[in-house]
Amino acid sequence: MILGPFVKLIRWKNLLMLALIQILFRFVYFSEFSVATTLNTITFYMLVAATLLIAAAGYIINDIYDIEADKINKPSKVFVSQAFSIKQAWFFYYLFNIMGLSLGFYVAYTIGRPTFIAIFLIVMLLLKVYNSDLKKLPLLGNALISLLVSLAILIIGIFDIIPAITPENEVEQYYAFKVMTDYAIFAFMFMFLREMIKDIEDVNGDRKMRMKTLPILVGRKRARYIVFGFCFIPLILVTYYSFDNFGEVPFVLAYMLIVVLIPLLYTMTKILNSKTKKDDAFTSWLLKFIMLLGILSIVIISIQFYYAE
Repeated sequence: MILGPFVKLIRWKNLLMLALIQILFRFVYFSEFSVATTLNTITFYMLVAATLLIAAAGYIINDIYDIEADKINKPSKVFVSQAFSIKQAWFFYYLFNIMGLSLGFYVAYTIGRPTFIAIFLIVMLLLKVYNSDLKKLPLLGNALISLLVSLAILIIGIFDIIPAITPENEVEQYYAFKVMTDYAIFAFMFMFLREMIKDIEDVNGDRKMRMKTLPILVGRKRARYIVFGFCFIPLILVTYYSFDNFGEVPFVLAYMLIVVLIPLLYTMTKILNSKTKKDDAFTSWLLKFIMLLGILSIVIISIQFYYAE
């Protein structure tokens, strides 16, 4: 097995981005706003590792099921059956899931919430069902994978904030968890848009696999108009949220306008004007980049709070 194709198979850049987001919430936001936490440094990183392992397993099974479609959609990025065998891919899928579940159970047991392991079990099951069945359906598969991505943010709050709630700090703890929920919703919206664009990008291979994604059912052009319409949901919600929460904090408000709202408006024009697969790939990248920059606003908020003290 070649290392280069393997790290590409598990989408190392996406895993790195996920780890960065989790670490920033823990060591920047939680620290600056004095959020009470349950995990020590070691168990926190074990939770991060568990999340990354389950996510990596999800990417592996995605490529196992998409071998034939990927030969059409992205022939230069077909690793399963070429760089290594399907049998090897299944081996690492099960290995990563077992390792992720083991770490997740240890962390859950350590904080006295062994039932929390159910979260990892459910995610693992949903990733399997998504790749085998739900991704073939319009919107439902898009919504599910977007929900799982947003859960990767929220899981830090579930394991680290909720068990630390006491009668004395419950107001502050619930507020911190609400903030994480807000960011998880933000991630869900942008991931949902991106998944719909990826369906448009991959329509040729998906049609061969007899999938029933949105662009296959209504056509690429109509699908783009539908995605464009969905863009108004984050546009309106993020605008309202920004002015409602940061209206008196010019630095943070300016950040949201410059790195989220204006780029989103630009992306909406790209969605309508896309003509080629390359255009769709660029739009997909834009949405992921805006999502990352939006989540990184938690750092800007923490910096603003630090200097305002």
